[in-house]
Amino acid sequence: MFETCGSLFDSKILDLVPCNGVHLTWKDLWVTVSTRKDGTKSILEGLTGYACPGEVLAIMGPSGCGKSTLLDALAGRLNSRTRQKGEILINGRKQKLAYGTSAYVTHEDTLTWTLTVREAIYYSAQLQLPITMSQTEKREVAERSIREMGLLDSIDTTIGGLGCKGISSGQKRRVSICIELLRRPKLLFLDEPTSGLDSAASYFVMNRIVKLSREHGMTIIASIHQPISEVFELLHNLCLLSQGRTIYFGPSYAANEFFAMNGFTCPALQNPADHYVRMINTDFDEDIELGSGRKMTTEEVINLLVRSYRSSGMCEETERRVAELHRLEGGQSEKGNQTNLLTQCLVLTERSFINMYRDQGYYWLRLCMYIALCLGLGTVFYEVGSSYNSIHARGSLLMFVASLLTIMAIGGFPSFVEDLKVFRCERLNGHYDASAFVVGNTISSTPFLLLISTIPGAITYYLVGLHPGYIQFLYFILVLFTCMMLVESLMMIVASIMPNFLLGLIVGAGIQGLMMLSGGFFQLPNDLPKLFWKYPLYYIAFHKYAYQGLYKNEFEGLRFPNDQLEGAYTIDGETILRDIWQVEMGYSKWIDLAILFGMVVFYRLIFLAIVKIGEIGEKRAKS
Repeated sequence: MFETCGSLFDSKILDLVPCNGVHLTWKDLWVTVSTRKDGTKSILEGLTGYACPGEVLAIMGPSGCGKSTLLDALAGRLNSRTRQKGEILINGRKQKLAYGTSAYVTHEDTLTWTLTVREAIYYSAQLQLPITMSQTEKREVAERSIREMGLLDSIDTTIGGLGCKGISSGQKRRVSICIELLRRPKLLFLDEPTSGLDSAASYFVMNRIVKLSREHGMTIIASIHQPISEVFELLHNLCLLSQGRTIYFGPSYAANEFFAMNGFTCPALQNPADHYVRMINTDFDEDIELGSGRKMTTEEVINLLVRSYRSSGMCEETERRVAELHRLEGGQSEKGNQTNLLTQCLVLTERSFINMYRDQGYYWLRLCMYIALCLGLGTVFYEVGSSYNSIHARGSLLMFVASLLTIMAIGGFPSFVEDLKVFRCERLNGHYDASAFVVGNTISSTPFLLLISTIPGAITYYLVGLHPGYIQFLYFILVLFTCMMLVESLMMIVASIMPNFLLGLIVGAGIQGLMMLSGGFFQLPNDLPKLFWKYPLYYIAFHKYAYQGLYKNEFEGLRFPNDQLEGAYTIDGETILRDIWQVEMGYSKWIDLAILFGMVVFYRLIFLAIVKIGEIGEKRAKS
């Protein structure tokens, strides 16, 4: 009976499977990782299996058994440190998953924490669903998904995070699942979908997922640590792993018989999933009691079950089914309809603006900090005057504004990291293009940067009594705004390469420190060492153009009495720029400002190129 139950189950399912679903097969799949000591370590060892439309395949096993690695391998998400061997086919073909075909819900819930549940799901619907659907239709789809996941009671509650209380971890889990179910993907990967849920919520969520798989012919593969018995009964197929090896693959209801045949009968009234995982868990190295005083080590139990499975009819049935599906030669996965780039930019700009507005630490705390600093600057240099000594005072003030004030923009680094986490998660599932994210982030941040440039800048400018004139004041604000945007662009590049919070701050501050040293204030341009500091750092540091633009803006048209020498005479601003600050006088201050704007664009393009390169690498891994 045990050897034939698999084929009976398969024939029963085949009657219900839609012909346009996704059949996923893997044969002799090995995954290894490079290590310093032994060279390579096997994470998965020769796994073979399949997943079909209308079914939910559960990958189970103790911690460290390879559940998430198998899920990542099947979804094409293994990192560069791993090596993969074996065949993974979609509908009998080696092909990459097109947009709309698959979705992946990660173990970590990566959501925009300032949004409410309704907003998070509705914005996602606007991004994912095709442009042919109206806003009303998209809203209806979003609300339907919210009802399906039981989120109506918390629909207007903020998701929460970064010290702000919001919905529970279980509700966040359901929001993540809800977002990926919006477009009804043909293939859905779930990494620990019941994590953080109580037993009742686990059952209702999994029951809804199973119903969706039946109704829409979805192929669902989920890694589950230890489901409750009610959830276990919902599962169609079971892939049980230990130490990267297959303990059992086949219908979930037949697993009890497999364990009983090998002398490991599940006790009455005990959850079968708990029993299976306990028998193959090597973490605590405890002997397994078999009755009649006999004991076996966990390692011996695992080896026995592995051998038993490989020699069983169930293994033969799995290999036969995989061979059949390899000959299926179904159609290529077709790319789903998606909204256009303009709509993506508009939606992401609106969502990013709301996030920045509600995140107190993103700009509002920085605004308060800038106002405090500029009040300090204004009082220290209050009414600096036009004496000869004021020349150096003005230069020191402008240096502080262009470098030490703008470097405080690294305070937004934690928020940049969180934004990039959400972006990476959504990009991997194909919600939108990387260029739409860069454009949306740039446009939404512009009003806030203008605000924190204008208010503190005005405080400093008029308390100190800098060059009178509206054009000079406007130029001062524009340079401050451009430098802040430039520093933000630099920190986003750092965050995209080095998402670690502490290391990112150190690297970002270090890069700006080098630029400040070579900018032409601490050591005048002609006195800088030629190697490295002058060529090339002096010319690529944005501080050079900020200092010189601000110096020209401040000193051109002013005259200062030289009371340090006998027979005092006045010294004009052009002489100060040329002889004291060694400013390049061959072009106007507006050229310096244009160069700074050009550097902002260049930095943003570098950031876009980095995320695009990452996107291309991930697509190649999936193919």
